[in-house]
Amino acid sequence: MTIKNQNLEESADGDSTYGQIIQSSAVIAGSSALNIVFGAIRTKAMALFLGPAGFGLFGLYASIVSVAECIAGGGVSSSAVRQIAQSVASGDRNQISRTRKVLLQVSLLLALLGATLLAILSRQVSTFTFGDVRHTGAIALLALVVFFELLSNGQRALLQGMRRVHDLAMCAILTAFLGLLVTVPIVFLLRERGVVPAIIGAGMISLLVTSHYSRRVQFESSILTRAQRFEEASSLLKLGFAFMTSYLMTTGAGYVIRIMVLRRIGYEATGLYQAAWTLGGVYAGFILQAMGTDFYPRLTAVAEDNEKCNRLVNEQTEVGLLLAGPGILASLALAPLVLVALYSTRFFAAVGVLRWICLGTLLQVVTWPMSFILVAKGKQALFFGSEAVWAIVSLGLAWFGIRWSGLNGAGIAFVGSYLIYGALLFFIVSSLSGFRWSRANRRTGLLYLCLIALVFGGFSFLPSIPAVCLGVFVAILSVVYSIRELVKLISSGGIPKGIRRLIQRMNLFSTGAQSVE
Repeated sequence: MTIKNQNLEESADGDSTYGQIIQSSAVIAGSSALNIVFGAIRTKAMALFLGPAGFGLFGLYASIVSVAECIAGGGVSSSAVRQIAQSVASGDRNQISRTRKVLLQVSLLLALLGATLLAILSRQVSTFTFGDVRHTGAIALLALVVFFELLSNGQRALLQGMRRVHDLAMCAILTAFLGLLVTVPIVFLLRERGVVPAIIGAGMISLLVTSHYSRRVQFESSILTRAQRFEEASSLLKLGFAFMTSYLMTTGAGYVIRIMVLRRIGYEATGLYQAAWTLGGVYAGFILQAMGTDFYPRLTAVAEDNEKCNRLVNEQTEVGLLLAGPGILASLALAPLVLVALYSTRFFAAVGVLRWICLGTLLQVVTWPMSFILVAKGKQALFFGSEAVWAIVSLGLAWFGIRWSGLNGAGIAFVGSYLIYGALLFFIVSSLSGFRWSRANRRTGLLYLCLIALVFGGFSFLPSIPAVCLGVFVAILSVVYSIRELVKLISSGGIPKGIRRLIQRMNLFSTGAQSVE
């Protein structure tokens, strides 16, 4: 499979960027569709070979890696994306080359430090997570994954800052496919003993793939003095600290919530939560990934212009809602079937928490674009503060929710945390840049809120089969609505010919829309 690489150029005339947003989302969505297929096969295999308890162990190990990677990475890869994006916008190729060179050196140093620290502290991490030291050796081996992932993140930051969307998509596809070929046989042969080797293998593949694509990008040669290298590294680390603390709170909260579930309910419930969490983020994941991949660099380029910045956030939010809404509604309606199909009947008990997590992911799609305003403007303190509030609220709600409603309480807490986080973010960005929701976003958001309430109400008051039928019917209506709205947002020239013909046959254009031919 070959994807022609190109940079997605920013509109120079200030016109809306719906076509550009949809184009980049389509590229990421294409790669995500394949990733979903590969991930579904891998998930199904691991669920069958490991069961809920083993799958819970896998989730806890993955959380340990995420937290260690976050702390050791120092947020450098994210700050590098911002600096490279700014240099690309200004056309300063020498600055891009300097940032690249220092980024790779700093990434290597941080990868070595992070892996070493996790290996040294493996006994303490095992005790904190599992309450004993039986997992010390396995956690020490996970240090290799931290090393691979931190180097891979540095390579990926170069591609993202340069807005090499197609290369990033290919990285995701190849990493998922090759990871599937490696991890499934290992888990099949070794069962629970193969969880750690499988995670290590996936990390190694990620590094090999991202290294291949980052080497394809041509950079100016540059020689840095010690003072220049120190200045560049300091700049990366200073901004990176804000990213690191934010990501640490996010990944750390997820890690602690899994420990809460483990201690309060047990290994099997942890596996059910991990399964629901994995499925809940699948559909919305490509939208959030598109935001980080293409939206963030574009927003950085116009961060000083509040009008353009706010317009871009509204456009991204509108497209995100239209893309995510139908998938969320379908997931709500078909949660039991999806869990059984992708896992096994042993995971059926995760239906309730999966529905709440799906609702929470829709709130993520709405709140994330606003949070990027703080990042693009370099408002580290505000960014850190808002993320800290979310982490505290998330953990507090989860603590009460798990005790009050068991596993479902963790999902309800997820929804509640993003409701509070979204309200806080709106207050901050409206004060900072004068941000307001567009009329289209208010209309679309209210519509999907009503549809979700209708589906939730169906499962609360109707028998199972009529409730599923209602949910499927509502999801189909939402698909038609979203397609019609998306088509109206972009010109016919921005739609591939094959899709244009399909739209014509389905008569999805509303009256007054532009002809597609």
